[in-house]
Amino acid sequence: MNAEHQRLGDFMTSRRTKGEEGLPTLSVTLDRGLVRRDSLDRKTDTNLEANQHLRVLPGDIAYNMMRMWQGASGLAETEALVSPAYVVLAPKDNLDPRYAAYLFKTTRMIHNFWAYSYGLTNDRLRLYPNDALKIPVSIPPLPEQRKIAEILSTWDRAIETAQALLATARRQKRALMQSLLTGKRRFPEFEGQEWKEVRLGDVAEVDASSLGSKTPDDHGFEYISLSNVQPGKIVGPLEKMVFRDAPSRARRKVKAGDLLVSTVRPNLSGFARISEQHSQCIASTGFAVVSPRPDADGSYLFHYLFSHHMAGQFHALVVGSNYPAINSTDVKRLRIKMPSVKEQRRIGDVLNTCDLEISELSDGIEQLRTEKKALMQQLLTGKRRVVLT
Repeated sequence: MNAEHQRLGDFMTSRRTKGEEGLPTLSVTLDRGLVRRDSLDRKTDTNLEANQHLRVLPGDIAYNMMRMWQGASGLAETEALVSPAYVVLAPKDNLDPRYAAYLFKTTRMIHNFWAYSYGLTNDRLRLYPNDALKIPVSIPPLPEQRKIAEILSTWDRAIETAQALLATARRQKRALMQSLLTGKRRFPEFEGQEWKEVRLGDVAEVDASSLGSKTPDDHGFEYISLSNVQPGKIVGPLEKMVFRDAPSRARRKVKAGDLLVSTVRPNLSGFARISEQHSQCIASTGFAVVSPRPDADGSYLFHYLFSHHMAGQFHALVVGSNYPAINSTDVKRLRIKMPSVKEQRRIGDVLNTCDLEISELSDGIEQLRTEKKALMQQLLTGKRRVVLT
């Protein structure tokens, strides 16, 4: 880098300009930087007048003084209002704003934000502007800053393109679920065949796979808890546990093809299906283990249970309860609309293909993010220099 003993204050200044009417209001988020406040799901109403807010200009960086130690900052792309509890840092002529925004997300800078914050505990830490401007930095000349920012922006555009493809794939799957799982759209060979409504307990065993009095060996079993599961799939690593003293009801083995239905907050926690990788595991009592019978296709049941068609049934089971949970009996009574087994398999295959595409796109996005993060660590610390043309 080009100089030693540099401080952030050599490149930025703190500014507290009052807001003006007619400007949008932005909020700082950890993962998306500055976003419109009205785009957030959480309640963000305020009684403050516009002139009680701070104004940011394009190129400014606003940060949450209470969460800067976690990296809560964002680059302003337009003139807007932000909370008066935020800090607004304006770049000087020797600093590229985009470069600064990337720099603020590096591990080293976030550590420095923490080190220069004041508070007895992490949840009370505050990074005041005067302290932020004292943070040591090592920043290259302006042309190199701009080149680095352009390189990283290219990666961001690739990630945004992949995210758009993922959003499209998810919308397409939702549309297919809406049409295929209701019978509105039929495969030609199944036209005219009737669907029937059954209880889940009529087409699947629920909580039948118990170890009973059997004692696991010394190596124990992998244990699947609610924290291991995201809607649609199991995530790991799983915890190895030995259940020598556990009651039999807590020792329910699962096998490939089984479905897990969350009985704790069922309208929020979702479902999972067991792959070969996780067969012979032990399921938490927070799940009902559903084992499809031969006249039911497991993929079809999974997608049906995971669809919005079930939301009303789960809501009806937990509404008015102080502890929103259901039990295995409730799961057995869930109503499912089912075509023939052959049509179930066709529907399951189509939706499985959608899931595979979504999974591949999601994995690709994570790979891009990982590679971008590694590149940031190299470019923004000077370990790797760019060639200026």
